Amino acid sequence: MMQGPPGYGPPPQGYPPQQGYPQQGAWQQPQQGMVHQGQQGMVPAGLMHPVLTVKRPFLSIFGRKFHVYAPGGQLVAFVKHPLLRLRAEFTIYSDESETVPLLHIKGRQVIALNMSYDVFDAGTGQMVGSIRRRGFKSLFRDTFELLDPHEQVVGICEEEGAAILRRLFPILLGKWKIELGGQLVGQIRQVFRFFVKEFTLDLSQNHNRIDPRFAIALAVFALMMEANREQG
Repeated sequence: MMQGPPGYGPPPQGYPPQQGYPQQGAWQQPQQGMVHQGQQGMVPAGLMHPVLTVKRPFLSIFGRKFHVYAPGGQLVAFVKHPLLRLRAEFTIYSDESETVPLLHIKGRQVIALNMSYDVFDAGTGQMVGSIRRRGFKSLFRDTFELLDPHEQVVGICEEEGAAILRRLFPILLGKWKIELGGQLVGQIRQVFRFFVKEFTLDLSQNHNRIDPRFAIALAVFALMMEANREQG
C-alpha cells in the first residue's frame, strides 16, 4: 500500500530539516505507511504503541494544548495550537519542551469550505501527505480525506455513530474511524472525563500502514472539531 518513490522531490520552501533528533536507541523505522518519510524518516519508539491516549484541558489561555500518552502514562507527543493565527498551523513535538519536532501541519487557506492541511516531515522538510476537511458533510459528520503527496485520495477519517445527535447533545461520546484503501487502520474514541477532554487512539489494526504521527494529527483534528462545537 502506498509504495512510492523515496524522497518525493525537494523539500518545500520554508520547512528546512529540523535538528535535535536522537541518533541511537529511541527510534524505529516503520515498514510501510501512508505517510512516507523517505529513507531518512524515523518514528519515535514511544509512538509505536498500539493504543495511545490524547488529552486536552478544557481551559487554555494562550492556545489549545494536546498531550499524547503511552499506555504507561509516559508523554510521547505534545501539540500547542495557537488560537489567534489566521491560517491554521501547528507542530507535533516529542514533549512540552518543544525542542524535537515530529510533524508540521499547515493550512493552505485562511477560509474555505473544504479546508486543506499539508503535512510535513519535520526531520526532512518533505511534504508527506495532506488532510482535507469536507466542509458541508462535516456539518453533520466530521469527515477528513487523506491525500498522498500527489494529491490522490487514499483514505478517510470519518465520525461514526449518532453524529447529528451529538451536535444537539454534546454529552454523547464520539468516535471516528481511520481507513486506508477501504481498510480500517485506526479508531479514535472519546472517553468521558471531568475537566479534561480525553480520546483513545487505537492503532492495533494498523500493521504499519499509517504513520502514527499522521494518526495523532487526525486525533488532534477530531479534538479541535469538538472544541469548536463547544464554543458554538
